[in-house]
Amino acid sequence: MKKYFITGLLVLVPLFITAWVLTGIIGMMDQSLFLLPENWRPKAQLGLEIPGVGALLTLFIIFVTGLIATNFFGKQLILLWEAMLARVPVVKSIYASVKQVSDTLFSDSGNAFRQAVLVQFPREGAWTIAFITGQPGGDVANHLTGDFLSVYVPTTPNPTGGYFLMMPRADVVELDMTVDEALKYIISMGVVSPSPKLKAKLLVKD
Repeated sequence: MKKYFITGLLVLVPLFITAWVLTGIIGMMDQSLFLLPENWRPKAQLGLEIPGVGALLTLFIIFVTGLIATNFFGKQLILLWEAMLARVPVVKSIYASVKQVSDTLFSDSGNAFRQAVLVQFPREGAWTIAFITGQPGGDVANHLTGDFLSVYVPTTPNPTGGYFLMMPRADVVELDMTVDEALKYIISMGVVSPSPKLKAKLLVKD
């Protein structure tokens, strides 16, 4: 009975967790229905709530926004909008920071989370997986002697929290694994191992 119970857990737990995550995401996206007039919403039209309609509306809004933003007229509107936000004292700092991070993370030309590496953290001799996010800039670079890299060390099992470190390039070991493989390894606390093709080499200049 113990064997059958554990086997059942192994089958059902991933399904339940996946359904729970998707339900949360769809529920959050369904909030876009509040943008519609009350008499346009499914509950007013059909007399019942239909989960997922708001998610479709959210995807449609994102698509239309991207469609508009890629043409000349849309780009001018965005520039005007950003110029207006830049005049609001508190909003301009928040918006500029969030936009810079989102541009780095989601744009095709961004460098964030493009390479998984191995670093010694939190002490020498203890190793963990990190992601290269770039190189130190601004006045920080003036106080660092040598070639440094900016790395992000995610926590386990929630990789959205972590530590930002600036380390010598020679102390960073490049991993032959994709970002997805590295994230799975971190989230699973080392249970889901990456493929055996794993190789490491020092990130040194040629």
